[in-house]
Amino acid sequence: MTEQTQRPSPDVYRRRRFVVGGAAIALVLVLAGAVVAVAVAAAAPKGPGTQGGDGSHPNAAALELDAELPAPVLRQLEYVRDHWDATSNERYGVLGDNDCVNFASQSLIERGWQPDDEWWYDEDGDPYASSAAWRSSTAFRDYLEEHPERATPLSDAQRSEVKPGDIVQFDWDASGDRDHTAIVTAVREGDDGEVQVFYAGHTDATWDRSVDDHPRHPETKVSFWSIPSVE
Repeated sequence: MTEQTQRPSPDVYRRRRFVVGGAAIALVLVLAGAVVAVAVAAAAPKGPGTQGGDGSHPNAAALELDAELPAPVLRQLEYVRDHWDATSNERYGVLGDNDCVNFASQSLIERGWQPDDEWWYDEDGDPYASSAAWRSSTAFRDYLEEHPERATPLSDAQRSEVKPGDIVQFDWDASGDRDHTAIVTAVREGDDGEVQVFYAGHTDATWDRSVDDHPRHPETKVSFWSIPSVE
């Protein structure tokens, strides 16, 4: 006696196609979800107060200022927060891709500093109508060295003495000059006791970026200028 095999009905095939098709759709959704999750993880904050870790997209927490800061420092940092990503300025002008000291100097005017014969600018908006100390990092370093009443030098090993509103300078190639100048926005001590310093400035436009974040310049030397709260 021969065993007879029954062919499945058309409804069975349709149900199988439905199950396979549903599984394929579910797999696509899972893979899409994984891609989104990876993208979200990549965009998640990588440093205190910033998105991406480079200071170019500060979040709301990073933009908050400590209301208990001395009034001159608070004015200075409010100005920096309001203009760190500005691309034009009627009063001071913008020095293209070399605007870091021009911007740091502006913040010190907001803090209460008065121009003198060596550190000055012209309010006509021409950024080049200013002294070298106003717009050059190395010249500004030299100016501060000659005016200890305005600032005291601090080495990178003295981070615990740095405070918001101080000036940070970078020597990208350890040549002895100064290649970049910015304003300290925050000083935080980690759980391990390590002091982290964050800064804002122009060229590149930055708010709350770590002074240790300079992958393009591995030989960088960092130094600071401590500024009295009241002149």
